[in-house]
Amino acid sequence: MNQINKTEIQTASEGSFIDNMPDTLPILPLRDIVIFPYMIFPVLVGRELSIRAANYATENTKYIFLSTQKISTIEDPKKDDIYTDGTIAKIIQILKLPNGLMKILVDGLIQAKIVGFTDRKEFFEGKLEIVLPELVKDHEMNAMERQMSQLFKEYVKISRNIPAETLSAFENIVEPDRKLFYVAANINQQIDVKQAILQKYTLKDQFYEVIKILNSEIDILKIEKEIDNRVQENIAKTQRKFIIQEQIKILQDELGEDDDASPEFTKIRQKIKKAKMPKEAEEKSLEELTKLKKTPPMSPESTVIRNYLDWLTDVPWSKKTKDNLNIKHVQKILDEDHFGLEKPKERIIEHIAVLNLVKQIRGQILCFVGPPGVGKTSLGKSIARALGRKFVRISLGGVRDEAEIRGHRRTYIGSMPGKIIQSMKKAGTINPIILLDEIDKMSVDFRGDPSSAMLEVLDPEQNHTFNDHYLEVDYDLKNVMFITTANVRYNIPLPLQDRMEIIELPGYLEYDKLEIAKRHLVPKQLESHGLIKKNVIINDDAIKKIIRDYTREAGVRNLERELASICRKVAKDIVVKESSNGKWKKKTKYTIDEKKVEDYLKNPKFRTPRHEKTEKIGSVTGLAWTSVGGALLNVEVTIMSGNGKLSLTGQIGNVMKESAQAALSYLRSSAKELGLRHDFFKGKEIHIHVPEGAIPKDGPSAGITMAMAMYSAIGKKPASNNVAMTGEITLTGSILAIGGLNEKLLAAKRNKIETVLIPKENEIDLNEISDKVKDGLKIIPIEKVEDAIPYVLPSIKRKKSSTATTKKVTKRK
Repeated sequence: MNQINKTEIQTASEGSFIDNMPDTLPILPLRDIVIFPYMIFPVLVGRELSIRAANYATENTKYIFLSTQKISTIEDPKKDDIYTDGTIAKIIQILKLPNGLMKILVDGLIQAKIVGFTDRKEFFEGKLEIVLPELVKDHEMNAMERQMSQLFKEYVKISRNIPAETLSAFENIVEPDRKLFYVAANINQQIDVKQAILQKYTLKDQFYEVIKILNSEIDILKIEKEIDNRVQENIAKTQRKFIIQEQIKILQDELGEDDDASPEFTKIRQKIKKAKMPKEAEEKSLEELTKLKKTPPMSPESTVIRNYLDWLTDVPWSKKTKDNLNIKHVQKILDEDHFGLEKPKERIIEHIAVLNLVKQIRGQILCFVGPPGVGKTSLGKSIARALGRKFVRISLGGVRDEAEIRGHRRTYIGSMPGKIIQSMKKAGTINPIILLDEIDKMSVDFRGDPSSAMLEVLDPEQNHTFNDHYLEVDYDLKNVMFITTANVRYNIPLPLQDRMEIIELPGYLEYDKLEIAKRHLVPKQLESHGLIKKNVIINDDAIKKIIRDYTREAGVRNLERELASICRKVAKDIVVKESSNGKWKKKTKYTIDEKKVEDYLKNPKFRTPRHEKTEKIGSVTGLAWTSVGGALLNVEVTIMSGNGKLSLTGQIGNVMKESAQAALSYLRSSAKELGLRHDFFKGKEIHIHVPEGAIPKDGPSAGITMAMAMYSAIGKKPASNNVAMTGEITLTGSILAIGGLNEKLLAAKRNKIETVLIPKENEIDLNEISDKVKDGLKIIPIEKVEDAIPYVLPSIKRKKSSTATTKKVTKRK
């Protein structure tokens, strides 16, 4: 055999040992372990490649090269998957196990390095180069040896995984290299960290590497020990506290003393007495307090009981505020805060009058229904201010879970009372005003129906025994004044509607908006933008221009937004002028007129619709209700050759489609009476389009409008654009009642339409509509389709009708 290259030979015996070693040896890849020289270790061999290598070495020289895999999870390693640096070992003993595995005892001899692999296929075989680290006995070497020994002793003392006997064996070793590899073998570290020691080829470098590893490990072990000590201290404190508390309890029992000697329990008992609860609630509280005394403080149940008692004692049971029952004072506050809204104000004044007489009244549940921005929520705040009561607002928009109203049962982690009890705690009195905002926006899902839970809250016959799932005792809500708000009445479930007094808040007229802006919005915005002292004036014409050209709404939210925009721009102008010309003179007036409005807000967002005086064939104006107030609904009809088909476009809903079909059926069945050809639909196609196709439209009230538009197109008679109408149509031509009359009349008035056709059945509703809305409108109740024809189609002379009456309202001087 060829002899391997020798780097250095220190002694004659060592040289003869190396001379007798082959230069090519079988390689055994190891997993999860690094074998160092002077280390005897049992290795379990299971892979076929490794078994063949071990058998070959046993049958020949008994020498084998041990190298560690770079990644231990690889089952079938390649040449690149094993480290080139390792240890030449001698197989001392071999044991074949029944399961086919082999256990070999190896003795690490010397450090070596793979310089190349042979072509042998049965197992890995490599050409090796022995590495003999140079040993230089100097002061540096002695210092490193001494430091490593001290660090290793400290490491063994701190570490829990290394037995104390390891230190005794270490102290008996004299040779520096043997000491080094003994320490390296006993350090608990990752494979790549240990392998780095074998990749150093001088003894000093190897000592530096081991010292670095020991320092790092000692630091980590110290931190772990510190953390462990802290944990043990906390556990000991907790156990000590528990034992002392148990001892105190036993001593108190022996002495016959009350458990309330504990300041914590005494405080809870005092809170229970001070709360003046009903008998049932007080008994429940004392029962829970007794349970709390017997529960260990560290038990989770203790926290649950404590939170429950806190809620029971914090919720008001008897404390109430005194109502201000002076009618003149209440009227003054309501008028200060809101312009108009006569009906809700009148209802509040009536409520105050009754309270003056009986001192206690049930059924105080009002529901304000109206478009956004008309003052529903702020009116609730004003009522609370007028009466001198606490005010709490609960937003119900998007509430899906019944537990949001009734609370969660105490069995659940993190459970708490529902919004009603939370609001009572927030108010701190038993007679607040609770505003349930957006009650029409509640929804239903698999967690329950919150609107059904509200039935108990809003029923005067039931809410004096309201039962929250968390409190588990009845709570009296009869002194609470509930006010609810909604945008759309038909979105409120009927059982809920039945429990509330619904007060409609209509959209504002231009006059109302002007007054609201002058009294409330303009002063508020001038103050919030720091313009009060700057003598800024926004005149009436400017406000009117904003209302007409920059907002299109039933309320005043966008109006306030536009006023705020103007105030910001004025503030900028003033600051720029002051920075260039000195201070702003107090006497200087800064007036905002129509021209300034256009300069600040640029192009108008809305154009005032112009109703053309010219009459068009197949184009009729209807009236629609929306959640933000009334609007015009233009219906256009055209007729063309076809196969007797009715087409509808403009995002029309099913109800509206059925109305169009009913209108066409009526025209076809009554063609003779209406002066139309009986076969007008034969070979023709009628197309009905409602403009603004991106906006969904539905409802039956456009029936009369579509009937008139089709009648105009079929008869080729022009229709007046100065007449608007609303009403549901039947197959017999009758006009049925509709809803939202006030909003529809407002829409007609805003758009300067003079004549409005309404169903005869809605005539009685005119009595409840303000004269400001009706002034200047010619309102004509109609009962049949024929009654509308003379007003819509001026070319047809009006016949005398017993059903249609004209209601002309003129402004009083």
